[in-house]
Amino acid sequence: MKAAVLHNENDLRIEEVNKPQHGPDQVLIEVAWAGICGSDLAVYQYGLGENIHPLTGRKAPLTLGHEFAGTIVATGENVDHFQVGDHVTVEPLIFCGTCLACNSGYYNQCQMVGFIGLNTDGGFAQYVVVDASKLHKLPDNVSLEEGALVEPTAVSFYAVRESKLKTGDTAIIYGAGPIGLLTLICVKAAGAAKIIVVDISEERLQKAQQLGATMVLRGDQDDLIPTILTATNGGADVVYDCAGAQQTINNALYTTKLGAQIMIIATFKKPIEIDVNLVMFKALHITSTLAYRNVFPTVIDLIAAGQLDVKPVITHKIAIDDLVEEGFEKLLHDKSQAKILVTPTSNH
Repeated sequence: MKAAVLHNENDLRIEEVNKPQHGPDQVLIEVAWAGICGSDLAVYQYGLGENIHPLTGRKAPLTLGHEFAGTIVATGENVDHFQVGDHVTVEPLIFCGTCLACNSGYYNQCQMVGFIGLNTDGGFAQYVVVDASKLHKLPDNVSLEEGALVEPTAVSFYAVRESKLKTGDTAIIYGAGPIGLLTLICVKAAGAAKIIVVDISEERLQKAQQLGATMVLRGDQDDLIPTILTATNGGADVVYDCAGAQQTINNALYTTKLGAQIMIIATFKKPIEIDVNLVMFKALHITSTLAYRNVFPTVIDLIAAGQLDVKPVITHKIAIDDLVEEGFEKLLHDKSQAKILVTPTSNH
């Protein structure tokens, strides 16, 4: 079967590999669609490193892809909640289940947390084996394309749900990449009255406007902060950082109102500085989320009900043979792209 195997930095190969064999507690999935994530882009550029993951025993080379959905084609003898033919999406977090975080219900904060598709073989392949415990069945009115978007939507949904946002509030989203756009969709569904999206890409700002932002602003304009303060009567109730840069945190500090919250969703490539005095004088609450926990069923229900319309975030669909040039390289150089979906099977 075909699979996209990462060997080293800038060395992703579409290869013929053996079809995986499932165990008694696992299922074999024929992958329909898989999304390219920002973390996929990062390991494509910089590699996975030489460390062997403590729970999977794996390091590169391995098959990438952790945002995917497909059809079950075989089940293990101990699997009784799923059957052949079910359409499923996969919650790809790998966790130990025994550490303090896991025992506290925060499996996303496991001290050995990992991902299918980053720490073991993932969904950029025709077939993948997954533990049945990580599956979520898709209802008939949720497409497999939407199923591939459940994972990134869960990141945004979890952050919005964990934030202090209330109906009628004003929100600012810094960064209009896929997570920023999905956060916009979730903030809108949560009842924000005013949603300002800030980015340096005109193409991404146009997409944010299409998805319901009430105002879009260039992040590099000289009067950004006074423009926001005027538009919000003194600042936002909640600011979501989906960009992960020193400048976006600086802007967030100055564009919040007294007692507001900054919710950090993005990861940062390097340490940043925060003006703690400004945090104190404005009585700000700075918090963050990592991935998600216990939200996949709700996200699927909201997509099924039409309350989260994630389809417009999809900007391109490609075959696995074109994954490098039309997928990874396009995302690196074409800022009009948001979510690119990949199909490894010929019948989609």
